[in-house]
Amino acid sequence: MPGGRLTQQERQQIALGLADGLAYAEIARRLDRPTSTITREVMRNGGPTAYRADLAHRATERRTHRRRQGTRPGADGPGQTNGRDAEAVREYEETFTTLLMQQGLPKMTSRVLVSLYTSDAGSLTASELVQHLRVSPASISKAVAFLESQGLIRRERDERRRERYIADDDVWYQGMVSAARTHAQLAETARQGVSLLGPDSPAAVRLENIARFVDFVGESMIRAAEQAREVLHTKAEPAAATTAEPTPDGG
Repeated sequence: MPGGRLTQQERQQIALGLADGLAYAEIARRLDRPTSTITREVMRNGGPTAYRADLAHRATERRTHRRRQGTRPGADGPGQTNGRDAEAVREYEETFTTLLMQQGLPKMTSRVLVSLYTSDAGSLTASELVQHLRVSPASISKAVAFLESQGLIRRERDERRRERYIADDDVWYQGMVSAARTHAQLAETARQGVSLLGPDSPAAVRLENIARFVDFVGESMIRAAEQAREVLHTKAEPAAATTAEPTPDGG
């Protein structure tokens, strides 16, 4: 299987495959590349409907140039410790970002969230995010506002009175609870349609089924989130030291 970066010819084949409606896996098979490589390439260059081989190739060259400039001594990103392969970390961040984009998060929002996840401290200031992602403060502010609204991050002030954005161990629980609330609102709205359209109409039956389904899913999410939170936050008891009991004959 070939390694290294995609060539311009391979990017042209990706664009042709997308135009023909091929799945990422099929494009990857034809190029003898991992499916994850094709998925990441497309998602970080406009998505399946806007991907262009020439623009993608130039964007990659620009990113490579910026990375080479950023590898000079003292140019490590926030939260990175000595001894890590900076290029491998960036590749991992891009892979993680692509996955979150596939789940529906906007690109910049995904990049901010991944930066927080991969920071050892689990928190960064706005200026650190601007430096790490090389984007405008306005872009960071917009992404942070969205993540806060979804319960995926929180903010607090540090000892220098700077606002820090935090993705801590409880963030997934809060996100699941927020999603469950959205399901509850959807169920309530669907049931409003049931009474409006008449309980015996086909449309009302459809809406009632929607409400029942999302009710069940939302309740299951809450139960699963609470169980997972309890398990993950419960520290294991230290193993008790085993001591030999004395035998009746003193042996």
